[in-house]
Amino acid sequence: MRPYILAEANYKDIKAAKIDLAVLPWGATEAHNYHLPYGTDAYESSYLSAECARQCHEAGGRVMVLPTVPFGVNTGQADVPFNINMNPSTQLAILDDVAATLVRHGIPKLMIFNSHGGNNFKPLVREVGLRYPSLFICFVNWFQSVDKTKFFEHPGDHADEMETCVMLHLRPDLIVVPREEWGDGAAKTWKVKGFQEPWAWAERQWMKVTEDTGIGDPRASTAEKGEAYFKEVTAKVGAFMLEVCEMDKKNLYE
Repeated sequence: MRPYILAEANYKDIKAAKIDLAVLPWGATEAHNYHLPYGTDAYESSYLSAECARQCHEAGGRVMVLPTVPFGVNTGQADVPFNINMNPSTQLAILDDVAATLVRHGIPKLMIFNSHGGNNFKPLVREVGLRYPSLFICFVNWFQSVDKTKFFEHPGDHADEMETCVMLHLRPDLIVVPREEWGDGAAKTWKVKGFQEPWAWAERQWMKVTEDTGIGDPRASTAEKGEAYFKEVTAKVGAFMLEVCEMDKKNLYE
């Protein structure tokens, strides 16, 4: 039993626990090229949050990881079979219920551990935070935490080299498609230049952008790259998790 994983904890230990930070892993269920499983984002969020929490716990942080939410926002992929969409309004309702429970039981802080680029938690955190001022709420996008160019040759943002390397490290048993059958992750870009820049945005119609559902070439992936990246990400985010655990909510700014 890992005492910082709620799904493995028992009531006897929970009754005695003093928890400063609840962590809510949040993923998605969607196609990831031809070779990665639909649960890739949920697996990543579960494994990385658990390792970050382990490091935090062993350093004295009083942290508890909640069960992973397996569905995310996939509104632009409605035509991809079994890409399960969860609307932002549904996410808001779930987050509100979780926050209400934590407040009721005196948990002072919540961290959303996000593993899906389509999830946008900023407006949700604003709204839920206004309803529950006693609960400090933040989120992390672990995939933005370190410089990926240090580890990977090919850029991408979905089922790319980075994600494939991570899954080769975490769950190689789920990558059963021969490498020669992996898609190349080729993707079209917007014709309107402004949408190629960060100041303008419109949702991509996914299957008009990519044939294999991937964006980014995964074919140079190795488990060794995934392990090195995993270690750097969890060291950085685990240290941040400890800081959030220990921070004084009444003294946040300098």
